[in-house]
Amino acid sequence: MEIFNMGPTLIVAVVVLALVAVVIAKTAVVVPQQNAFVVERLGKFAGTLEPGFHILLPFFDVIRYKHSLKERAVDVPEQICITRDNVQVGVDGVLYLKVMNAERASYGVSDYLFAISQLAQTNLRSEIGKIDLDRTFEERTHINLQVVNELDKASEPWGIKVLRYEIKNITPPKDVLAAMEKQMRAEREKRAVILTSEGERDAAINSAEGEKQQVIKASEAKKQQQINEAEGAAQAILAIAGGDIRGIRKVAETIQMPGGYEAVQLRVAEQYILRFGELAKATNTVILPANVADVGAMIQLAMSDDRQEAPSLGNRGSVSQSKCPF
Repeated sequence: MEIFNMGPTLIVAVVVLALVAVVIAKTAVVVPQQNAFVVERLGKFAGTLEPGFHILLPFFDVIRYKHSLKERAVDVPEQICITRDNVQVGVDGVLYLKVMNAERASYGVSDYLFAISQLAQTNLRSEIGKIDLDRTFEERTHINLQVVNELDKASEPWGIKVLRYEIKNITPPKDVLAAMEKQMRAEREKRAVILTSEGERDAAINSAEGEKQQVIKASEAKKQQQINEAEGAAQAILAIAGGDIRGIRKVAETIQMPGGYEAVQLRVAEQYILRFGELAKATNTVILPANVADVGAMIQLAMSDDRQEAPSLGNRGSVSQSKCPF
């Protein structure tokens, strides 16, 4: 009742203040950082508000669209794709995009998120259909690049920049997974058998090489031994021959000295008697000359032959002395 008892002036003042508050709320706008607001004036595009404080015309300007200029991640739902070898696989992914032009994003397409998601699915099915199942896992990077290139071309009129696309999961059917598991197990067993056989082969090669080296070393050692024995025998023969030569030379020189001839006669008589005494011990049959008891005649006969040969022996001794290296 007190409100109705107020004067008309106070009521008008309250209404004006309320109207001013509404106008200020509608016309004063603060745009946050990394945001863009699209303004329409009387239903027509009037401009894009950048981050900061702005004043709109009351009752004429309206903020129709609000866009975030930050990079966004959009989940692409799983879909069934058919590979080139006619295998169905479930593929899902995530798409990263950014609004580059707020006006185009507002008026170029009604819902750019839905449109880009659908384009990503169709392009993904196309790329998966170009490759076999075995290559889908190793060609993920190539598939991602191809999808991004196609989406970037299609979304340019919408003011959207597609930054990258990543495949999250590739899910083959259960029977295909079982077959792939068997194939991987067979490959592992094959590699194990190959490695085992290679190890046995290397071991056999190493053993054969060791035996070969052992035989070579043994033969070289035997060869060196034979060479050393031959050299030792040759040196022994040379030493014996040198001793005989020196002995013969010494005997020849002694014979030429005074009394040498008589010494030789005595030596021959001693050897004759010694050897004659050993004849009966060596065998039962003995052949003897007729004058075996005449020792003097036998020595005289032997020395007469030696005396005739003495000059020539002395000459041969001198010749051999001049030619002998000893």
